[in-house]
Amino acid sequence: MRTRFLAAAMLVVALLLTAGCAVPGKHEFQLGRKAQELQDYDSALVYYERALRQDPRNAEYRIRVTQMRFEAAQAHVELGEQLMGRGDLNDVETALGNFQRAYDIDPSSAIASQMIRKALLKISELKKSAEKPKPEPGANALAGLEQMPPVLKSLPGQRINLKATNDARIIYETIAKLAGLTVLFDPDFQSQRISIDLPNVTLNQALEAVARESKSFWVPMTSNIIFVAPDNVQKRREFENEIVKTIYLRNSDSPQQLTEIVGGLRQLLQLQRIQQINTPPAVVIRDTPAKVMAAEKIIDDLDKQRAEVMLQVSVLEVNQNRLRDLGIQPGTSATLTFTPRSAIQPSSSSSSSSGSTSTSVPEVTLNNLRHLSSADYSLTLPGAAVQALLTDSTTKVVQNPEIMVTDGQKASLRIGDRVPIATGSFQAGLGTTNVGAVSPLVNTQFQYQDVGVNIDVTPQVHPDQDVSLEMDITVSSVSGYQSIGGIQQPIISQRKITDNVRLRNGQVSVLGGLVQHTTTKSVSGWPGFEKIPFLRYFFTQENTQQQNDEVLIVLTPHVVRMPNVTEENLASLFTGTGEHVTVQPQAGATESSAGVPVIPPPSSSASPAASASTVPAPPTQARPETQAALAFEPSSVSLPPGGTTTIALVVRNAADLYSVPMILRYNPKVIAVEDVRNGGFLSGGSQPIAIFHHEDAKLGQSIISVMRPPNVSGVNGNGTLVGVVVKALAPGDSTLTIAQVGAKNSAGKPIAFATGTAAIRVGNPK
Repeated sequence: MRTRFLAAAMLVVALLLTAGCAVPGKHEFQLGRKAQELQDYDSALVYYERALRQDPRNAEYRIRVTQMRFEAAQAHVELGEQLMGRGDLNDVETALGNFQRAYDIDPSSAIASQMIRKALLKISELKKSAEKPKPEPGANALAGLEQMPPVLKSLPGQRINLKATNDARIIYETIAKLAGLTVLFDPDFQSQRISIDLPNVTLNQALEAVARESKSFWVPMTSNIIFVAPDNVQKRREFENEIVKTIYLRNSDSPQQLTEIVGGLRQLLQLQRIQQINTPPAVVIRDTPAKVMAAEKIIDDLDKQRAEVMLQVSVLEVNQNRLRDLGIQPGTSATLTFTPRSAIQPSSSSSSSSGSTSTSVPEVTLNNLRHLSSADYSLTLPGAAVQALLTDSTTKVVQNPEIMVTDGQKASLRIGDRVPIATGSFQAGLGTTNVGAVSPLVNTQFQYQDVGVNIDVTPQVHPDQDVSLEMDITVSSVSGYQSIGGIQQPIISQRKITDNVRLRNGQVSVLGGLVQHTTTKSVSGWPGFEKIPFLRYFFTQENTQQQNDEVLIVLTPHVVRMPNVTEENLASLFTGTGEHVTVQPQAGATESSAGVPVIPPPSSSASPAASASTVPAPPTQARPETQAALAFEPSSVSLPPGGTTTIALVVRNAADLYSVPMILRYNPKVIAVEDVRNGGFLSGGSQPIAIFHHEDAKLGQSIISVMRPPNVSGVNGNGTLVGVVVKALAPGDSTLTIAQVGAKNSAGKPIAFATGTAAIRVGNPK
């Protein structure tokens, strides 16, 4: 008997243990919720991911993992932005680690990748020496003009000094002889006497000064021949050189945006021939080289990815009803019924006359009143009802929707039901006919109304990451029904907020809180008794009803993408006079007739890679053998045009290497970096690593960041860090140089690296 009892007890314990483990991942999920409440988003994400691995089909686990991945990445981005704002090199490097961690958590985070690029560039700027020249504003927008119309040959090292008062034609010819040029004049050119004083000016400046003084203009026909004509609209249209260029927009998402850009260009630069192409989004311009280059810079400044905002909306609604009904409800009326006995009633007689019959009614005379007793009437006394009732009901609704919105675009969210509402004319039944009753639903239509949480919001993201929100938020529910015209119409209660507010990134704002408390108290019973203590519960009934309604709406915006506006986009551009658009030459460039700079081709003794980079490569110095180094293998490569190869970037003598952000530079006219692949060294055999790669083909620059996962040690020794996939574009020579490297160990301390270069030659096979 005892054995059976022990077996049964063990079976019960086993069943209880099995029931406690019936939900896979529940323990990890609870730990994740606790970590989330403490705002430890990294730990919460780890716990939620563990719970999801134990129960991959659990939708709640999957939703929490997705939400927490965003929260954790956004927390690292916001912390990194705070550190970036301090401007110190150590703070910026720490910020870079946070951005890399955010990108590792959520690779789809656009703002994390943007901030990685910004941090790497910021580190590069902070580490530049004071002697290195800064790039001229607008250099990118003015580069690549070698394929423009004919330009004058340059006069390196020669300046013109001329002071004269003479005929304009003679002064033109004098300057031409000094520069070795030939001048041709339009037959309509009317020469006039002018005075000029040109001390130590360039050829272009001298010709422009004479042109303005004589009200003429000039254009190059070849590298040593210029043509001079009167300065008027007709002559410029006949003789000014023009080009046609198609400029593609990468981030235009609507024809309206493209129309605004085209309209602005036409107004600002007085473009006559400009065409908008909607698919693919592009702008085709035919005009002078100066106007086309100015238009290209403006388009590059405006064609940016729109900012995006993640809006977190929390709606909390609590309805609490409490009813207490206590006491004794006594009767309020008594019934007296008179039923006299036959002994005291007079005799009844009936007679029939003319077909009528009379019946006697019980009557009592005054003489019989003295004979009345309790048998002649009945009295019904009132009763009493005892009530002792308590009801308590609570309804709690919690909703936490998230909306991803593009800057300037309207987003709508509908959570709830669609309730039919009768509209039109109502007509009651007109009675019954041979056909039947007329239906009361004559000319009645039904429309559906959204009931629940309805959100309409239009954000505007400011450059300082503040967010202006134009919003319309409605929280509604069906509270009852009412019969109208024979149709049950729903009664819809709603809380509506229409507002325009400006919030900081991540700022929590309570948009509306509605708290309504209603208390209803009623007393029924015999008059006067309700004021007697204690006895009032025997002669009165007390009804108390409390109703509490609370609605709270909280909104939090998170900026997840910002337009990549650089210093070059903010730089101004010299465009000449109101009637004649020109472009100011950049440093080191020769000049064309229209004032458009032309970058001369590199000499045979200069390195093409050096001409493509604004920052020269650091000189190679002797390093000790034990110092850490980064080198390319092979260090010399030959490729045919269109060929592709992979160059290994190897690490030597590394100690506790944890992360390696770097910048590679090369000649973009000769080669291009197509991809960066994991070399396996930082993986340590099993650890996953985060690789970030951003390519700027115009500058010939690759931003690369390789990082181990958090909370692990670094790697020691030698190995291949990454493989750089290089494609040959055109014949020529280029060097692949490590322009900047910011390696760190697992403690966040910098590691000094000696760097090497790779020589790449692209040529046609013999």
